[in-house]
Amino acid sequence: MAIECGDERVTYGKLVQEVNRVGWALREELDVRMEERVLLLLQDTPAFTYSFLGAIRIGAVAVPVNTLLKPSDYRYLLNDCRARVAIVSPGLLPTITAIPRHELLYLQHVIVTGDAPAGTRSLEEITTRAPEELSPAPTSKDDSAFWLYSSGSTGPPKGCVHLHHDMVVCSELYARGILKISEADRFFSVAKLFFAYGLGNALYFPLAVGGTSILWPGTPSAENVFRVIERHRPTLFFSVPTNYAMLLAYERDRGEDFDLSNVRHAVSAGEALPPTIFARFRERFGIEILDAIGSTEALHMFISNSPGAVRPGSSGQIIPGYEARLVDDNDRSVAAGAIGNLLIRGDSVCAGYWNQHEKTKDTFEGHWLRTGDKYYQDNDGYFWFAGRSDDMLKVGGIWVSPVEIENALVEHPAVLEAAVVGRADKDELVKPMAYVVLRSKASVGQDLERELQAFVAGKLAEYKRPRWVEFLSELPKTTTGKTQRFRLRQCHAESAQFKSRSCG
Repeated sequence: MAIECGDERVTYGKLVQEVNRVGWALREELDVRMEERVLLLLQDTPAFTYSFLGAIRIGAVAVPVNTLLKPSDYRYLLNDCRARVAIVSPGLLPTITAIPRHELLYLQHVIVTGDAPAGTRSLEEITTRAPEELSPAPTSKDDSAFWLYSSGSTGPPKGCVHLHHDMVVCSELYARGILKISEADRFFSVAKLFFAYGLGNALYFPLAVGGTSILWPGTPSAENVFRVIERHRPTLFFSVPTNYAMLLAYERDRGEDFDLSNVRHAVSAGEALPPTIFARFRERFGIEILDAIGSTEALHMFISNSPGAVRPGSSGQIIPGYEARLVDDNDRSVAAGAIGNLLIRGDSVCAGYWNQHEKTKDTFEGHWLRTGDKYYQDNDGYFWFAGRSDDMLKVGGIWVSPVEIENALVEHPAVLEAAVVGRADKDELVKPMAYVVLRSKASVGQDLERELQAFVAGKLAEYKRPRWVEFLSELPKTTTGKTQRFRLRQCHAESAQFKSRSCG
């Protein structure tokens, strides 16, 4: 079985037929040509797999995008990738139709995977006449296959251009090399398919060995995740630290615990896994979590812990087939145990950023990728995360730009200035914290804190909402007026007296 999604079962034969039918419809009904982008705003259902592979089969470029964004975000993504065709899940269609059509410079066709309202067409309609066989386009391993958008620290998302061979490299080096995947494996990923992490876990890893992908289009609440695990019995489980913490906090009403006995490996990525979560999960379920690090630019993992050789708190060792360097700010190698900027090299690294020449030059240097992470390496070759080179945050495994949240906060009439940093919650997981300077101090209080949180949530995706808001008389700045976020982090760590005062 290729896919299980609730009660739906998709055989490998049916998968091939549906991929061919979608590919034919894109080419013949919608005139999609080679190298054209097709935007996918889709939940984790078989339709995602059909659409993603169908576009690639005709030589077009699939562009899966985050399903948690706002209409303004989709306006930017559609105009940036210049897609004429968007394939959309019914529940996500309002976020596209909310965009005034004259603001979408290239979009011509909105295809819905369910019932199609006026102004759209259904995927079923355009595939009605499609044959079940379709010869693939004459692409090479170095042709563009798909883009994945990666958030920037100060600007809009960047389209990472991935090539046809990138999925093969990740499948061979990580999935086969570290996890030893086989046809018998059943893959369940809490990280959704639009993530680089989830795309490997639940799409091309199982396809690489003829395994089974278990898809869940709903929310990844602890109750839902446990229900899927017990019903579908995955052998490989992929999640992020925030979700592992949610699972550990959830108890069944009756006495016996949840049955995870089929899971042979649990994998974590997206943000550093705290050692306490590793220990609690192993104690409760008897499963060690294999923490690892990858990136959208590298497509999947390049450093990972291995079964039976886990160092809790570390990201693991370099995966054979990749290389890593730790360098100082002058690009000189640092000594063992010293913190340096992490550079990696491997054949799954994307070709560059779409239409962002300067950022491409800043990030890619020949064969080397600047990850933006700071690490140190111990004498046994394990890598330990030490922070970011920029101020980006990983929240629930998703990159968040503090500048984006700050810009939303200062749109509130009560806010003069704002600065956002990361703060660890009770599970040692990073969430956004906002420091705010008000135009008038008279309105300081919990009501305003909640109002500002709701204000940001109305403008940005929910995961970008600041979990805490502190009010200051002024923000720490350089002599040139740049906010010093590192001093806000230091002040919070040093003293609880920080609230309602300056951080000079």
